[in-house]
Amino acid sequence: MAGDKKAKAKAEQAKGKAKETVGRAVGNERLEAEGRTKQSKGDARQAKEKAKDVFKH
Repeated sequence: MAGDKKAKAKAEQAKGKAKETVGRAVGNERLEAEGRTKQSKGDARQAKEKAKDVFKH
């Protein structure tokens, strides 16, 4: 289960980075901001999963 959540966090980060890059390339500030937000959510999810791992061991 934890592996699935970690993978989801990584995927969310990657999608966010791609969205941010596309937004920057086409000059769409809203798309760029959405990408940064999605990356942040992925970062937060990953940090949460890492914290859980620390307490498991």
